[in-house]
Amino acid sequence: MKLNETLLNIPQVNGTSALSESGFTIEEIGDQHVGTSLETPMREDAFLLSNEEKKAIIARKFRDIMETLGLDLTDDSLQGTPDRVAKMYVEEIFSGLDDRNKPKVALFENKYKYNEMLVEKDITLYSNCEHHFVPIIGRAHVAYISNGKVIGLSKLNRIVRHFAKRPQVQERLTNQIANELKEILETEDIAVVINAEHLCVASRGIEDTNSTTVTAFYGGKFKENATKREFLDYIRME
Repeated sequence: MKLNETLLNIPQVNGTSALSESGFTIEEIGDQHVGTSLETPMREDAFLLSNEEKKAIIARKFRDIMETLGLDLTDDSLQGTPDRVAKMYVEEIFSGLDDRNKPKVALFENKYKYNEMLVEKDITLYSNCEHHFVPIIGRAHVAYISNGKVIGLSKLNRIVRHFAKRPQVQERLTNQIANELKEILETEDIAVVINAEHLCVASRGIEDTNSTTVTAFYGGKFKENATKREFLDYIRME
């Protein structure tokens, strides 16, 4: 999805984005699933706090949200929820915000002299929409053509998981996975396709439970029609 260039440098007014010149409102950005940058938007001080400090702050603020909604946090079922949510955010579903959690990847010589594409398909993908903080659930399909180096198969899954574990838009996620693989494998011959259901579409707003979103990245030889077609035949979504 291409954006008006004015969206890439949005001025702030009273803590909210002033979007009148672009014609987009905050609500439109969320409902149309617009992303404004290739990199995940992060503050410079994002990692000054320890994980324990972050969990304590999130638990306190989430408790405020629950109490504002009128929930009784003295109930046995609810009293531990703020701490559980804080742990889930920091250690699990948003752990990919911290590049210290990026999987360690070792390269190996392509001793088998396998020169065709390698495809890892149907990689389970769980992420969260950065506009509403609700799940994105789907599958990722990744391929590369070795230029003399290979990586362990499970590392492809781990790379997908790392970039999925952060607030995301699917277009950015697709490109982040591809760029990481290009850098690691030192090749442009990379392909990534993601097919996912967005609960911000299914559980709210339009409430469409049937549609999915497909995004793709094709680099190097995968831009050639024959190579792209071979890859798509391998991952044929049926």
